[in-house]
Amino acid sequence: MSAAVKKFGRLLLMAGGEHGRRGKGDPSLASFIESFGFKSPSVAYLGAASDDDPYYYSITEKTLLASGAGSVYLESFGRGCLSRLEAADIIFISGGDVESGMANLQSCGAIPFLVDLFKRGKPFAGVSAGSIMRGKAWVRWSDPNDDSSASLFPCLGFARLICDTHDEYDDWSELKAALAISPENELGVGIPTGGSLVIEPDGALSNESGKLVHFRSSAGACVPFNAIASPVS
Repeated sequence: MSAAVKKFGRLLLMAGGEHGRRGKGDPSLASFIESFGFKSPSVAYLGAASDDDPYYYSITEKTLLASGAGSVYLESFGRGCLSRLEAADIIFISGGDVESGMANLQSCGAIPFLVDLFKRGKPFAGVSAGSIMRGKAWVRWSDPNDDSSASLFPCLGFARLICDTHDEYDDWSELKAALAISPENELGVGIPTGGSLVIEPDGALSNESGKLVHFRSSAGACVPFNAIASPVS
């Protein structure tokens, strides 16, 4: 990693969902990359949530390069996920399916390694499922037709919250379901289409773009919450 890093352990959570912007530079991503002072930064693309889909990779590679990355390479979860991640300046986690992404990382033994990299200050960016996966947990249903069958499964836990992305048209139904079965006072954030959120190393929420929504879990329900830019407890 370059010695130019100034803000260790920062996270960029992007919603994605803007099909017209694919392959073009993204302002929030460009600002995030620039904030570290890297010279020609290298970005490792981790496609576990998309099963290393080559189309997703080709589009994201173009976006990363147009946003200030010096080089981008695919680090396939099928090869063990570990060999080049430590050398990268930034790790980018792709969109796709959250549960499949976590299962793929688990199957190749990458989760403890990624957690250790984050604790040692590696910056992580990502989009859609790649944002949700860096939160505490996500929700699944054993029976899609039975709301009471909802349960949580753990994610990477880099961000001390639960987030969802580009689900504003469904009124954040999955995020609300996740919070309703979460421990008391859990923070949830909905990042709308094209929006993003930076989380600082101390947990502070900063540099929000888009009309983010904030919730808290309370007495087995999900309630609106007026967030402030302070560390997440």
